[in-house]
Amino acid sequence: MSGNGLTYSEHGGEAAPELAQEAAPAVTPSAPAAFGLFSSDTKKNEDLKQMLESSKDSAKLDAMKRIVGMIAKGKNASELFPAVVKNVASKNIEIKKLVYVYLMRYAEEQQDLALLSISTFQRALKDPNQLIRASALRVLSSIRVPIIVPIMMLAIKEASSDLSPYVRKNAAHAIQKLYSLDPEQKEMLIEVIEKLLKDRSTLVAGSVVMAFEEVCPDRIDLIHKNYRKLCNLLVDVEEWGQVVIIHMLTRYARTQFVSPWKVDEVVDEYNENNFYESDEEQKEKDQKMKTTYAMDPDHRLLLRNTKPLLQSRNAAVVMAVAQLYWHLAPKSEAGIVSKSLVRLLRSNREVQYIVLQNIATMSIQRKGMFEPYLKSFYVRSTDPTMIKTLKLEILTNLANEANISTLLREFQTYVKSQDKQFAAATIQAIGRCATNITEVTDTCLNGLVCLLSNRDEIVVAESVVVIKKLLQTQPAHHGEIIKHMAKLLDNITVPVARASILWLIGEYCERVPKIAPDVLRKTAKSFTNEDDLVKLQILNLGAKLYLTNSKQTKLLTQYVLNLGKYDQSYDIRDRTRFIRQLIVPNEKSGALSKYAKKIFLAQKPAPLLESPFKDRDHFQLGTLSHTLNSQATGYLELSDWPEVAPDPSVRNVEMAELAKEWTGILGKPKKEKPTEKFYSESEEEEDESASTSSSGSGSDSESEKEDKEEGSTDESSGSSSPSEESTDSESDSKESAAKKTCRAVNESDSEVIKKKAEGISKKRSTSSSSDTEYTSSDESSTGSKSESDSKSDSESGKSRNATSNKKEEKPVQDRKNPKTQDMFLLDLDDFCPVTPVAVPRAAVLSPSLAADLEGLSLSSSSVIDVTTQACVPTKTHELLHRMSGKGLAAHYHFSRQPGIFGDRMVPVQVTVTNTTDQKIENIHIGEKKLPPGMRMHEFNPIECLEPGGSLTATMGIDFCDSTQTASFQLCTKDDQFNVNIQPPVGELLLPVTMSEKDFKKEQGMLTGMNETSATIAVAPQNSARLIITERVVKAANLGVVPSGQDNIHRFAAKTVHSGSLMLVTVELKESSTAQLIINTEKTVIGSVLLRELKPVLSQG
Repeated sequence: MSGNGLTYSEHGGEAAPELAQEAAPAVTPSAPAAFGLFSSDTKKNEDLKQMLESSKDSAKLDAMKRIVGMIAKGKNASELFPAVVKNVASKNIEIKKLVYVYLMRYAEEQQDLALLSISTFQRALKDPNQLIRASALRVLSSIRVPIIVPIMMLAIKEASSDLSPYVRKNAAHAIQKLYSLDPEQKEMLIEVIEKLLKDRSTLVAGSVVMAFEEVCPDRIDLIHKNYRKLCNLLVDVEEWGQVVIIHMLTRYARTQFVSPWKVDEVVDEYNENNFYESDEEQKEKDQKMKTTYAMDPDHRLLLRNTKPLLQSRNAAVVMAVAQLYWHLAPKSEAGIVSKSLVRLLRSNREVQYIVLQNIATMSIQRKGMFEPYLKSFYVRSTDPTMIKTLKLEILTNLANEANISTLLREFQTYVKSQDKQFAAATIQAIGRCATNITEVTDTCLNGLVCLLSNRDEIVVAESVVVIKKLLQTQPAHHGEIIKHMAKLLDNITVPVARASILWLIGEYCERVPKIAPDVLRKTAKSFTNEDDLVKLQILNLGAKLYLTNSKQTKLLTQYVLNLGKYDQSYDIRDRTRFIRQLIVPNEKSGALSKYAKKIFLAQKPAPLLESPFKDRDHFQLGTLSHTLNSQATGYLELSDWPEVAPDPSVRNVEMAELAKEWTGILGKPKKEKPTEKFYSESEEEEDESASTSSSGSGSDSESEKEDKEEGSTDESSGSSSPSEESTDSESDSKESAAKKTCRAVNESDSEVIKKKAEGISKKRSTSSSSDTEYTSSDESSTGSKSESDSKSDSESGKSRNATSNKKEEKPVQDRKNPKTQDMFLLDLDDFCPVTPVAVPRAAVLSPSLAADLEGLSLSSSSVIDVTTQACVPTKTHELLHRMSGKGLAAHYHFSRQPGIFGDRMVPVQVTVTNTTDQKIENIHIGEKKLPPGMRMHEFNPIECLEPGGSLTATMGIDFCDSTQTASFQLCTKDDQFNVNIQPPVGELLLPVTMSEKDFKKEQGMLTGMNETSATIAVAPQNSARLIITERVVKAANLGVVPSGQDNIHRFAAKTVHSGSLMLVTVELKESSTAQLIINTEKTVIGSVLLRELKPVLSQG
């Protein structure tokens, strides 16, 4: 709608300057006001051009805001294109956004000028800002020139792998534009669609399904593996995406599942019990009925996951779910949509029109769905005619013996309506009710005869037409009505009504032998002035009377035939010749003239008064084709149900595929765990955890809350794996097992850690079997999270935490070094809160442990684990100067101790010093002013700090993978001081260890827009491996990856918050240069780290 509006205004706007130019010579100086409008427009645009060429960003921004406002109002701003396109490379991000909005609107019209900026758009595709990358792709796909198809194809491929789901969404939109421009790219576009269909982001799902429907709707095989995922994501997808996905899944289900409507037929068949039937025979019948049809679990999954969307605020979503239930659900379940559809009748008239059309189609086949809501379809005086007519149609469809008396009273009111079109439709509805319900036929007929005396000609005419149809059902009993209608012929002028009366008199002329010839006489007089429809019926009446009563009407009929012979209408002339040859025998008459009486006076079947919506059900409900009752362009027909369901295993997602897909993304190996003693060990740990201190129980309750969230995640995402087909009890047991294990892992008591290690050593010695069900649910819970929003980030982080902590190497490492672990925790207790501390991420993987785990790891997984820090920086940062802190000084440094306060916290050691000669009491953290998503774990309050004394405390901060400042108050008993901690980007990482092969594999998956590089100068004396490693590790918390080449140094880490891999490569070249390459999904962090590492490596 908006697009049409803009186009219309745009053409109008283009005409205005031309008109101004033509009229300009005729303008006299004395009348400048006549064309003031055009001159002021030109002046405004000149003003905007000057502002766009200004050196001030504020003026440019103001101009762009005004231009975008003009576009929004429908004004033409195309002449400003050259001035606007100059600012496409502006460094001001706000200006750049508005320039892209403008270019998206006019790039297609001004293709030559847009092509000049193609290199700028290509550069913008690698901009750090996701909005700029997406806008650049949208502008690029709006330039509809075949020559740039390869560039567009490359941009779409890169954008489909972008870190931002918003950019990937725009890549899906660009696919449709490129396909319409060059259909030969179909095969390559299908590859991109297949890749994007695997995307787990709810932002992308709707757009890629839309692209699928446009480009390759027949490639059902692409949906098989993604079917369950789409069903589960459906609730969280944006509304218009939901509509597209539901329509696509409706088509998919009709090809993959057998008809659920068979079960209804079976139920009807077996409901008729024989009176003398024994109980055994009845049981056999029941058993047969149960085994006749069993709904596919995937079919049930679709119905179950779409049902909540009936509560959506978007009418299109509700309508989409309603049509899905209509076409896919058993007839006994389809009734749940009726209440939601009736709710939509409170919307605006456009929505009402579409909904009522669909209800009209539904109510023909299944009246029972809408009978309880009969009063909702009563007509209101404020309804427009189109709504009134549809409501009337539905009321007629719902009419039965029980409610017909109520409806007829309602119809009597409608007939008196001032809306004559609606009154006529009501009379037709009364006629249909009389035909369908024989008990009220006479009542309706008498009522319609009463309407013949109505003053309104249209009402009378419609009544005549309906009575004529009703009389055909029982003509013998209604001779009086025919006579009454013959008398009305002089007063009625509507052609259809006059023709209907003449047809009735001619058809039943033998029952009114005295009236019929007189009617012919009167109409013969007015023959030349009648409508063509009436003339044809006059000819028919004459022919019938000639055959039945030739004595009285022979001359009259010949007179009428002579009039028709010279009529202006060729239809009348043809009919006249035909009738003359048939009824007036002569030498030229053929054999047909003998059967003239049988031809004209044959018994004619009564017409069926049917709903105009009867034949619309072959179109899918809710589509444009259904609304128009004609196949629209792009309509995809629903296939018939298959007799035998195709193989359901095609929708199973293999575990190896899941592991392969998500190992690369999350950087975590998927390992199978031995099954024996799994539950008993968890129960023992639970029993032990129950006897811990009160603070421990508090921590346990927090972990339980997290477990509940993870449990629900497992439940929701698990259905995308084969475990969906398992029973409810199995899924419950898996969920509880996951909860117990998570709770056990989060135990902080050192005794529990020791016992856990002992239990695992026993388990390893007694069993080597694997629990595949547990692994699959774990993978599903890890993989089902979107990287788009912080909430889903935090949840996926929890599940990743649980996953990594469940790995066997953690407790085995604890078993090897229990004393070291205990001392580590005890040392921290001097400076940290008394509350239990989470178990640290695993230390470096020993060779013996790696050998032990070789048989447990999946073949397609890579071993990537968090290792200990190689170097702890000694550099401290000032937190509070002693002058500002009234004698209290504070410094901080990053200790690089992983997992002290949880997997997402960066540990920070704060040293406070008392430089006064008095005690400072109650040093603690006060009010926190943190950016959204950032969290802080405070240190325990320091009760007293002696004069000249110094004390170190440890706190944790979740920086959310950004270098934003954490602002808070450092308080004493009497004062508060505002302080800030800003982390270097290198401290937002956790070092990981991996093999060179795994490094190369992960690096190959993070190319294109996920790679940043720079060339730096390295002094020969600084090119030694030891020096480079020391400098890099000191600057950033990276783990060293072994390298088989002397000139290549590799480092790897994960971001603390999201766990995204950060791969750093330093490749020494000739002539004292080196190439620094960083591969990561977090492109912003990668570029900042590149800037920080360049001076470190190039310094003398």
